[in-house]
Amino acid sequence: MVATNVKAETMSLMDKRTALEAEMNAIISRLSQPGGPGLSGNLVDAEGFPRCDVDIPAVRAERRRLAELRNDHLVITEKINQNIQILHSARLGNRSSPLKNSDTQTSSTINTVASTPSQDVLVRHSPNSMDIDVLVSRPFAMVDEIADASPAVEDGFQLGDQILKFGNVEAGDNLLQRLSSEAQSNLGGAVPVVIMRQGTVINLTITPRTWQGRGLLGCHFRIL
Repeated sequence: MVATNVKAETMSLMDKRTALEAEMNAIISRLSQPGGPGLSGNLVDAEGFPRCDVDIPAVRAERRRLAELRNDHLVITEKINQNIQILHSARLGNRSSPLKNSDTQTSSTINTVASTPSQDVLVRHSPNSMDIDVLVSRPFAMVDEIADASPAVEDGFQLGDQILKFGNVEAGDNLLQRLSSEAQSNLGGAVPVVIMRQGTVINLTITPRTWQGRGLLGCHFRIL
């Protein structure tokens, strides 16, 4: 019963997170339009006067809303990760003891294709129920900031994308340093990236490169 309730709550949270990500990306798209102010661009001109080519109150409101959505996204993601651990523990408990007939259907809805159980993660609805499948690996980082016109944007990253694999980086210690080293060592070269976006696993290729902004990617990863 506990596992069933946790699964139902997790699916509800994932739906909420999907809605948040859609709204965040819509705001980013509007702010990043050609000639737009971007996510953090100045709202005053070179002489210090308010820009007359943008709706300053609207831009400020959208930036505030984006900050609120990012905070909500982080809270929901943390709760989802906690539920994943609960379900993972329940699945291990079921494996270590004989299954009662009443538990067989529940336990069979959690399918494992991973070689490392500690890296399992919930990814999607079962087509016929509120069941949850377990993916090959657990995301270790999330894109929580992304600059307009950056290599990350141009190569397909979106705010809220969760990183399953970045080049040779999958999990472990010193992840931020390893991600930075992976990008630097592949400057100008294609890096295969596997992400989870709104419950779907997607393969991308990103090319770290110099651009007008900071870094080689123009995005920030938050370690999960």
